[in-house]
Amino acid sequence: MMTPLFEQVTIPSGHSWGLLWRELETIPFIWHYHPQFELTLTVNARGQRYIGDHLGDFEPGDLVLVGPNLPHTWSAHERIDSVQPMLAVVVWFAHEWITQLAAFPELRSLRQLAARAGPALHFSPATSARCAERLLQLQALPAPQRLPLLLDVLLMLAEDGKAQALASMAQTAINIDSQQKRMEKVFDYMHAHFRDEIALETLAQQAALSLGAFHRFFKRHASCTPGAYLTRLRIGRACQQLIESELSIAVIAQEAGYRNLAHFNRQFLAAKRVTPRVFRRQYRHG
Repeated sequence: MMTPLFEQVTIPSGHSWGLLWRELETIPFIWHYHPQFELTLTVNARGQRYIGDHLGDFEPGDLVLVGPNLPHTWSAHERIDSVQPMLAVVVWFAHEWITQLAAFPELRSLRQLAARAGPALHFSPATSARCAERLLQLQALPAPQRLPLLLDVLLMLAEDGKAQALASMAQTAINIDSQQKRMEKVFDYMHAHFRDEIALETLAQQAALSLGAFHRFFKRHASCTPGAYLTRLRIGRACQQLIESELSIAVIAQEAGYRNLAHFNRQFLAAKRVTPRVFRRQYRHG
């Protein structure tokens, strides 16, 4: 298996955990890891999952909790309902977060859940179905109402005696060296300011490197140029807005950081192989 990419998971300001609602035509193979736990529910998709040294097939309703720093990815090209997109509901939370919760006597089972999830846990069909009902409600709820629902899900997962470990072992803690700390600082800055015009000199300053050294450093760690990564952030934001909002394409382009609509349309077409208008229409069937 190839070397996994480090993924910078950004928890939104004012939140203690992260929620990602991904509607996709296909689920691409992106072999990666991050220090957060990841709970993933997959809907309307059939394919393969790769977690540590595990390779297995998954069906719609698949629910897995991946431990920290364990390399993983899902890959799927088959939609069960061809009219609807594939959906991945992803929840991220830190080890410290679940440890703090487990300090309450009523939630002590979460400590055991965290320990069992090191090599990733695949949950039984009955538990997965019960949890899916709740996870699919998260997106529509205000942030304060999401937390009790997530706690309900985690407690149900902790009680699932039929959950199966997927990888042969958990990933040992990864020592965060100075280079990774530099990369995290650069990623954090880019995620916070992707709508702005970011000078390469500014990013190089974040990493405390010369401009030439920063180019080599970024490409080695991110497997792409800073410009390509910035484009990925902007197009990703535009996709989210096209799916979730009724804003005009011009407004979405500007909100994603594009000052020129034609440039946005060209970059979107290059990244998604469809125009923004067609992309939005694909998610409005039925």
